[in-house]
Amino acid sequence: MSASIATKFDEGRLMQVLVAPIVSEKATMVAEASNAVTFKVLQDATKPEIKAAVELMFKVEVKGVSVVNIKGKTKRFGKSVGRRDNLRKAYVTLKPGQELNLSGEAA
Repeated sequence: MSASIATKFDEGRLMQVLVAPIVSEKATMVAEASNAVTFKVLQDATKPEIKAAVELMFKVEVKGVSVVNIKGKTKRFGKSVGRRDNLRKAYVTLKPGQELNLSGEAA
């Protein structure tokens, strides 16, 4: 499994693809409903890269990846107008029986 991943993608790049896990009410509800984990990923990350990165880093089997691009909100600070960064979210669905522990605790 990992041999095919390593040959297809650069391992250093895969380590950077996943920026952070997203822990929110919506992400938790999606996780419970469809065995999916939500990650913040790089803007130019592709679905195959995201799948390979999750399989490499967490040693789980991925069923599918859905990606959502979210435009950054415009915010005002007094007179000046600023903008939050754009966000790319990946919903990674795991195969049945697979589990991903983001808390870092031993099961």
